Amino acid sequence: MAERIRVMLTEQEVNEKIREIGRQISRDYEGRQVHLVCVLKGGSFFMCELAKRITVPVSLDFMSVSSYGSETKSSGVVRIVKDLDEPLKDRDVIVVEDIVDSGRTLSYLMDMLKDRGPKSLRLCTLLDKPDRRVVDVHVDYTGFQIPDEFVVGYGLDYDQKYRNLPYIGVVEFDG
Repeated sequence: MAERIRVMLTEQEVNEKIREIGRQISRDYEGRQVHLVCVLKGGSFFMCELAKRITVPVSLDFMSVSSYGSETKSSGVVRIVKDLDEPLKDRDVIVVEDIVDSGRTLSYLMDMLKDRGPKSLRLCTLLDKPDRRVVDVHVDYTGFQIPDEFVVGYGLDYDQKYRNLPYIGVVEFDG
């Protein structure tokens, strides 16, 4: 089965939205340093572009998580594949994600990170699919709310393909 990609959000639209979010974060954290935590792999493209557009001091860290148990139950149990390199205690932390879907993984992750004692903890996502939400998760900075379609580009992949697209596209299958 062949697939093709339909453009949902152009490169220009994505870049402008990231500029807007960067300006908002810069205003919200004026006079402070912000610590960005990227959820790998997809969030890395967005976080790097976002960090370039934030004018207050920025530090970066990365973590990788894997959800499991979804075939037998939707527990939202998360396994940490790569944990943070630096402590979060007394830091202003923003978790940067490519997309918020069901909310299960992010809800668990935000609770876990809150227990590490950050001064503040917020969530920033490039894409939000509220129609897919199963667990309530508060998103502080949202790029775009999108419909329930399978999207790729800007870090999002289909079978490890299309992460490098500079726009957000929808995967459409032929046949």
